[in-house]
Amino acid sequence: MTAFDFKNHTVFVAGGTSGINLGIAEAFAEAGARVAVMSRSQEKVDAAVRRLQSFGGAVVGYSADVRNMEATSAALSGAYGAFGAIDVLISGAAGNFPSPALGMSANGFKAVVDIDLLGTFNVLRAAHALLRKPGASVINISAPQAAIPLAAQAHVCAAKAGVDMLSRVLAIEWGGDGIRVNSVIPGPIENTEGMARLAPTPQALKAIASSVPLGRLGTTRDVANLVMFLASPSAAYVTGAVIPVDGGWSTNSAEGLSAALGAAG
Repeated sequence: MTAFDFKNHTVFVAGGTSGINLGIAEAFAEAGARVAVMSRSQEKVDAAVRRLQSFGGAVVGYSADVRNMEATSAALSGAYGAFGAIDVLISGAAGNFPSPALGMSANGFKAVVDIDLLGTFNVLRAAHALLRKPGASVINISAPQAAIPLAAQAHVCAAKAGVDMLSRVLAIEWGGDGIRVNSVIPGPIENTEGMARLAPTPQALKAIASSVPLGRLGTTRDVANLVMFLASPSAAYVTGAVIPVDGGWSTNSAEGLSAALGAAG
């Protein structure tokens, strides 16, 4: 059971058909919200809608690529038409692949920046006219690479650092509309595609978990709980914040984190 109540609230989750973002959508659905999800794959959208409908609330889904402003705007407009003003907007679409900078093409670097940073801008820019004013909460799902330099992650480090700065700038620009904008930085989260790539064996998972001060991997509900808090009236005076939910993982040095990732690999 959730401690939050989002009945009569509309929540839109970009990238909300898998992993952390689907976990966030599920938490809001359980809390009574009207939920809209969007991702590139129609198959994943359909599966996510079916899953979210099991919580008993209203759900819609849209297939769109966050890199395409027109398609993104159409999806957001569809949710607005179905449910009215958007109370909570979560932007979480992301791309990643490990590669040293000298082994990465310009197109490879651009692909991640376009999904993570341009995609976040497109979602937020297209949504602004459709957000509840005052009262809307915008939450970007960032990553530890935004603040921690990690080898083979130059593209993600650059893109996610941009996402966090975009959150802070829009917190200034949109504050007058009564819109709050924050970033959440998940740490190592179990049962996600990212962790499966990072730590494909039980031994690798153990190495990552041992590098977390709390001694365990996080869950999608750990992330969802922070997101729901930021979207709730309890966080009415919180905007422009960049908040980790990582069991203290980011308190390690960059060298320590790189060593842990190397052990996992």
